[in-house]
Amino acid sequence: MIAIVDYGVGNIKNVERAVNHLGYDAQLTSDFDTIKESSHIILPGVGHFKDAMTALKASGLDKLLIELQDKKPMIGICLGMQLMFEHSDEGDVEGLGMIPGRVVPIDTPYPVPHLGWNNLESKHPLLDKDVYFIHSYYVQTPAPIIATAEYGLPITAIVQKDNKIGIQFHPEKSGDFGLAILDQALKGGFIHD
Repeated sequence: MIAIVDYGVGNIKNVERAVNHLGYDAQLTSDFDTIKESSHIILPGVGHFKDAMTALKASGLDKLLIELQDKKPMIGICLGMQLMFEHSDEGDVEGLGMIPGRVVPIDTPYPVPHLGWNNLESKHPLLDKDVYFIHSYYVQTPAPIIATAEYGLPITAIVQKDNKIGIQFHPEKSGDFGLAILDQALKGGFIHD
C-alpha cells in the first residue's frame, strides 16, 4: 500500500486517483501506523510553504517523515517536493531537510507563477514532453537534477537523491505522460546503476 500523506493542505484527491489508476493500492492517510506500514510514501501539496510546514509540525507528521526517510521510497509532488528541502524563502522557514537545497522565488522576465504546460529537458528517455506546472518558487540544489524546464532560467523539475524523488510539476494533471513519470518514480526513479 502506498501512503499519500494527508496533512490538510491542498487538493490531494487527484494524486490518489492517479496512483490508483496506475494499478497501485493507494490511501490518503495521516495515521502514523498506516504510513509506517506502507511500501512508499507520497507527500503532495499545493499552497504556501510555511502553512504546510506548520500543518506537518502540528500533526507530528514532520518527525515521522524524517524518521522514515531512509527506510521507504518517498516522492514529493509540487509543494511536497519543496518541503523535502532544507529551507524555503517562502515564509523564511526550515523544511524537512531530507535533500540539500533551498526553495527560492522564480526570478524570470516571464509571468510568475510559472503556470501551464512546459517541456522537460533531460537525458532520461522518458522525460521529453510537456508537463503541467503551477508554482512561484523553485529548488536550487546540489542533489542530482534529473530534469529541468526552461522558464527564463532552468527550473528544477525532477530531483532524485537516494530513495527520495521530488517532482515540481503535477504528474496527475499531465495526462498519460505524467502518469508514466509517476509510475517510473514509484518503480524506483530515474537513476540506475
